[in-house]
Amino acid sequence: MEVVLALVIGVLGGAGVWLLLRPRTFQVVMGLTLLSYAVNLFIFSMGSLTVDQPPIVAAGREATLAHYSDPMPQALVLTAIVIGFATTALFLVVLLASRGFSGTDHVDGERGDP
Repeated sequence: MEVVLALVIGVLGGAGVWLLLRPRTFQVVMGLTLLSYAVNLFIFSMGSLTVDQPPIVAAGREATLAHYSDPMPQALVLTAIVIGFATTALFLVVLLASRGFSGTDHVDGERGDP
């Protein structure tokens, strides 16, 4: 499971960086989205990678850190999703306004094909 998760994080991160380097607005937005998904998966995986176990302390077990999942990565990912959505919406509004002023959706300002 760790290998699959590492591969998914790597592919999402690599595709996100590649799309960030593209000159089109939509590709940049998709790159930011994929990169944020990769970072969220990475943070979420830091909590624990156990399967079919409850995330809370079970009855009869000692209440130590080894017996439950850390809730902090879950809270960080939830916060990152909300902030990422708001940032993406703001980014789209700014880029649409920029397209209205310049007449193109290239990031570098050159005129592209219609």
